[in-house]
Amino acid sequence: MSSQGIFKIEWLIELIKEQEPDRLDLINHLKKSEIKEWYKRAYVGLVNAIKPNQPGSEWQFEENIELHHPTEGTIILDILKGGRVGGIEFLKYIPHY
Repeated sequence: MSSQGIFKIEWLIELIKEQEPDRLDLINHLKKSEIKEWYKRAYVGLVNAIKPNQPGSEWQFEENIELHHPTEGTIILDILKGGRVGGIEFLKYIPHY
């Protein structure tokens, strides 16, 4: 899937379609994201996380969704209110995992 240390948002969209097919809200949000690819790392933030869960903050946490990727392992999505993906955590790249 990835050859140069890059992960593409299309791959994440495909994982959601396969593993969480009812989550069209997430798919639509990711398709609109300005971030389309990134270097592989432990965490990718898609939303401003300043003052999380405080009034007026863009970051209003709702739930986590766990996905499984064949080469990247467990991926945790931080889902915000309104069906937006706030961040993507790749457990494989966290030193203690």
